[in-house]
Amino acid sequence: MAGQSRSSNTLVVPQASAALNQMKYEVAQELGIQIPQDGYYGNMATRDAGSLGGYITRKLVQIAEQQLSGQSQLR
Repeated sequence: MAGQSRSSNTLVVPQASAALNQMKYEVAQELGIQIPQDGYYGNMATRDAGSLGGYITRKLVQIAEQQLSGQSQLR
């Protein structure tokens, strides 16, 4: 299985992949976390991966709340 993605997560909107990937890099930069260049996260500290995922989730919920409340400004 080397080099293959084992993720079973599928995007509801496949076109959002690029935006989510960009968000991952922006959040990592904000948190000072180095994203593996080869795409293999196995050597990444669990704490860093958890922080990255948690912060991304927090931002996505914030964006959804803003859209539901009618605000179009995203931060």
